[in-house]
Amino acid sequence: MADGLEQFLRVRPDVVRVRIASVQGSAPRETDAEMFVAKDSIFRTVGGGQLEYRAIAHARDMIATGRSADRLNVALGPEIGQCCGGRVRLAFDLIDDAKRGEIVTACMIARATRPMVYICGAGHVGRALADLFAHLPVHTLLIDSRADELRQCRASVERRLTALPEADIRAAPPGSAFIVLTHDHALDFLLTSEALSRGDAAYVGLIGSTTKRAKFERFHSEQSRQSDTSRLVCPIGATGSPDKRPEVIAAFVVAEVMTTLTTHPGKGMRGQREQDPAGNVIRERESAARS
Repeated sequence: MADGLEQFLRVRPDVVRVRIASVQGSAPRETDAEMFVAKDSIFRTVGGGQLEYRAIAHARDMIATGRSADRLNVALGPEIGQCCGGRVRLAFDLIDDAKRGEIVTACMIARATRPMVYICGAGHVGRALADLFAHLPVHTLLIDSRADELRQCRASVERRLTALPEADIRAAPPGSAFIVLTHDHALDFLLTSEALSRGDAAYVGLIGSTTKRAKFERFHSEQSRQSDTSRLVCPIGATGSPDKRPEVIAAFVVAEVMTTLTTHPGKGMRGQREQDPAGNVIRERESAARS
């Protein structure tokens, strides 16, 4: 499936790329954030507000006048109605065929190297997680041994029917996130142990209460596993909210996972930052029982 940017570029002949070349002080987006501007639409954002309005107007003026490149320094203060207080330098370039090809290639690489999120269990919470992760820059795999549960998932994520989910955990790339919430506590414990034993997971979460965590740690110890359980997140999505609706739990868990993945992009318990060919980083309590 084509990336949204690839489709955007394919159907619009005149597009200007707007990139934040540098940032001084506070700004709404980071260096190298990009937006693509056509005559009738935009894709992505450099932060919104007056900064973005000015960037769009400048890019469309370039399209109208045929300029191929430009720079713009913008102070984010009261003179443009923003209160960030910093300053950004914007780089504009009209996309020719060569640049279009480079961007499409970078999109393909970024898509192929997105962080993997493994949802082990396609029950109510698992499906709610899949619904939310489908909109985020991760590759999501929903795993279950129950075909009926997988069929109820309507999210645009990869689904896998298997009797050996532990094999998928073993084969996962470094820096993956694992969320374990199957229909069986014994299976939960097995899969959580597998994920922790890798030593390179970005996130390992187990649904349940602090009591369930204590039982898991005893199980893990009895199995003579040498991996550290201190990195285990259990309870998951533990914000202090008593709300146990699947969609609410899923929202808190997704925030938890994405915080981990974006705070240390490309890193697991052991890992490296990954970059595309241009050198850009690829983005990047006590709780009631919930099982």
